[in-house]
Amino acid sequence: MSDDAAPVGEKLQKVLARAGLGSRREMERAIEAGRVTVNGVVAGLGERVTEEDEIELDGKRLPGGEEKRLRVILYNKPVGEICSRHDPEGRPTVYDRLPRLKSGRWISVGRLDFNTSGLLLFTNSGELANKLMHPSSVIDREYLVRIQGLVDDEMKKRLTKGVLLDDGEARFTDIVESGGEGSNRWFYCVVMEGRNREVRRLWESQNVRVSRLKRVRYGSVFIPSHVRVGQWVEMEPKEIDDLCITAGLPKLGQRPLTQAEKETLQRQRRKLRKSTARTAKAGKPVKPGNTPSNKYSKKS
Repeated sequence: MSDDAAPVGEKLQKVLARAGLGSRREMERAIEAGRVTVNGVVAGLGERVTEEDEIELDGKRLPGGEEKRLRVILYNKPVGEICSRHDPEGRPTVYDRLPRLKSGRWISVGRLDFNTSGLLLFTNSGELANKLMHPSSVIDREYLVRIQGLVDDEMKKRLTKGVLLDDGEARFTDIVESGGEGSNRWFYCVVMEGRNREVRRLWESQNVRVSRLKRVRYGSVFIPSHVRVGQWVEMEPKEIDDLCITAGLPKLGQRPLTQAEKETLQRQRRKLRKSTARTAKAGKPVKPGNTPSNKYSKKS
C-alpha cells in the first residue's frame, strides 16, 4: 500500500457526534475514558471506523444506517417553556412537544429564554449543532421586539456601533422599525452571536423596556407561516443540505429518504397547513412576527 493512501473510514468521535450522542469533544472524552468499543475492543482516540464496524457507547450499540439519518426540526417556541430537558420547578420544556427518536437525542441549536418565543432548531447531529452555534460560523439571528420607551436615531446608532455589557461589547448589525403606536413600537434587530439574553440586555442598556421578543430567523431559516406557536416541522433533505452549507459542513453523510420517510414528512406538512387554513377560515387575526423584515425576507 502507498504511504500516501487515503485513510479508510471516519474518525470515531465524528461518527458518534453525528449520531446525536453528544458533541465531538464530549465523545472524545468518552473514548479516552474507555466507554466506547469497536467490534468488542475498547477504542482509542482518533480511531477510524466504517459502516461495517459495530460501535458501542456504555454498552449500547450505535444504531444502523436506517436510524442514523441526519434530522433537523424547526420548532415555534411559545412563551412559558424552558430550553432545559428537565426542570426542578416542573415547568414545561421545549422537549415535551418534540417527536421521539428511536436512538440518540435531540440537540438544541442555541436557546431561548423563558419569556422569548419563536424559532428554535433541533438536530440529532452534535457536529451540526456545534457548528451552527459556534461564533466562527458567523450566522445571524433576527428577532422581532416590542419596545416600551422612546427609540430615536441616536439610540439606534449606539446599538449598532456597540455597547459595553457585563460580558463584553455587543451590538446589533441592523435595526429596522416595524410599526406600532406611541411609546410601544416594534423593531426587527439582528445579532451575530448567541450570548445569554443578549437582545434584551442590549435594549435595556438604553433604559427602554422589552415587552415582547420573538426570534423569526436563524441564518437562512425562517419560521414558515403554516407552523404556528407550539408546533414543529421536520426539515427536508434539501433544506438540511442548505443548513449544512451555512454551517460550513457540506458533507455529513446524508442518505436518501426511504419512501416511508418521504410519506411521513409530506403527511406532517399537510396536517400543519390544514390547521393553519382552519384558523384563517375562522377569522382569527395573525399575530406579528410570522413574517421577517422585508430586508431579509425571500419570495417563496
